[in-house]
Amino acid sequence: MLVKKIDIHVHSSLEEDMPRFDGSNYATPEELREMYDRMGIEFGVLLPSSNPEGTFHFNTNGDCRRVANKYPETFVWFCNIDPRMGDNSPDTDFTPFLEYYKSQGAKGVGEICANMYFDDPMVENLFHHVEKAGLPLTFHIGNMGGDYGLVDEPGLPRLERALQKFPRLIFLGHSQKFWAEISGDVGDRAGYPKGKVAPGGRVVELMRKYPNLHGDISAGSGQNAIMRDPEFGYNFLEEFKERLYFGTDICVPNQDTKLILTHFLDEAVEGGHISQDCYNKVCRENALRLLKMDK
Repeated sequence: MLVKKIDIHVHSSLEEDMPRFDGSNYATPEELREMYDRMGIEFGVLLPSSNPEGTFHFNTNGDCRRVANKYPETFVWFCNIDPRMGDNSPDTDFTPFLEYYKSQGAKGVGEICANMYFDDPMVENLFHHVEKAGLPLTFHIGNMGGDYGLVDEPGLPRLERALQKFPRLIFLGHSQKFWAEISGDVGDRAGYPKGKVAPGGRVVELMRKYPNLHGDISAGSGQNAIMRDPEFGYNFLEEFKERLYFGTDICVPNQDTKLILTHFLDEAVEGGHISQDCYNKVCRENALRLLKMDK
């Protein structure tokens, strides 16, 4: 039986603003609703774009709150806190920020795109306060300079130290440089590796070792990790069915390439490749639990 999905990762804006270099803008809520209805998605988690790296215009916490309040059938929202906000210091008290946004309905924090090392003292200070606030955190991994996202080397040693240091903080892994590490032969961390997944992937090792590491399987990176080697993907979904979340990362109108994963999951359960329990959790139930919702 197919179920309505929840999108753990999406971007939208009420109106067009400064376009990207390719001329595109975020999809409007109405455009997203049309895509969601076409693809059997009930609602999505709206993520602000408030880190300067990789941002063409700021989609703020207030912007996302207003969109979610105007279209409650389509969105809930995360707040986004840059580690340099406040005092630009490793001693900034982010508790007032987080408690305020929680009071306004924020369900988590992210997508963190600051181009800083995972173990930068200011980043760790943010992790500490998000853990204390009891919110999940979605991160993007990038290279240092000329890129966006938190920085880690191949093998993700800095992420592992963060998982150890903040055991009560749920980290949602996302982006090419995270999901490329699902395979033991990583290849191109910045792209979408093809072919069989080799044993020894660090994402698999870290998820087995640290229950606070969860997987945001949105975007080309997440769906590629699951779909590049279907037999591996089915087994990965089953093994980590309590900690994986369907998503799209739609950024522009009619971006149906971001929706291929919905067909893969539907066909997987209908074909008996994954259990109904796994399908329900990855598509819907895990998100409801993470967001503390009863829909």
